[in-house]
Amino acid sequence: MPEVNLAPLLPSDPPHIDEFWLDARLHASPSGVVYIAHGRDTRVRLILLSDGAANDKAARDRFSGLINGLHIDEVVARGGHDQDQGRLGRRFRAPKDSPLPADSQELAPWVAMPWTRDPQEVEQVREILQGVELEDVVQPDAEGPDYEHYWLKNTKAGRTRTFPLPWPGRSDRAGWLSILTSWLLMLLFAVLALLIAYLLFRESDPVPEPSPVPQSGEPTPSSTASPSDTASPSESPEPSESQSPSDSASPTPSDTAEGTPTPPSRL
Repeated sequence: MPEVNLAPLLPSDPPHIDEFWLDARLHASPSGVVYIAHGRDTRVRLILLSDGAANDKAARDRFSGLINGLHIDEVVARGGHDQDQGRLGRRFRAPKDSPLPADSQELAPWVAMPWTRDPQEVEQVREILQGVELEDVVQPDAEGPDYEHYWLKNTKAGRTRTFPLPWPGRSDRAGWLSILTSWLLMLLFAVLALLIAYLLFRESDPVPEPSPVPQSGEPTPSSTASPSDTASPSESPEPSESQSPSDSASPTPSDTAEGTPTPPSRL
């Protein structure tokens, strides 16, 4: 049985295909690459045809026929150009922005299969890629040039839809411990904010209210007479009862009107 040896991804490898995020390389051949990938709740082997095989109609048909010959439980999903036909066409997944524009290039065929780290699963994907290359076809013992596909040297990964990238979030729910921790942190930040505000404003002097500005034509408070300056009715002079009639009848110089001549006295 072949050993399960994983290799790291190359810079030319896509980050994801459909909902499956690529983790490592399991096998590579001129006809395609086998990746180990993970989805929301499963791990899969993902076969992606190379750019050369994806552009060859006969190679795409051979790949589709090999996938349609598998058991339905061995195919999680499939996609790409010319992969929506056959017995397992129900597993086909169209691009999310389907239908594609008329001038867009077709995507490379791919298939996702369950992965349990069984060495027989490695041998199965190798046989699929060998069937695409017709590697097992017996050549007759005849003289002449050897047969070779014209696309064998074009081994880069097939065309995939890379953008927009979905967010690789976790689908499991956060535990009670993490929820409690987040609430405690929020309360701590709120208490710290209140404490900082109290320390900043507790010793600040109150701002006095500005005095109103007097408008034009209105007397100021200093120029108005106070009630104490005005004479009260009780201070008005009253006539005395002991005053004699002679005193009241004889005019005095002060009682005469100002400017009136005083008559001469008769002595």
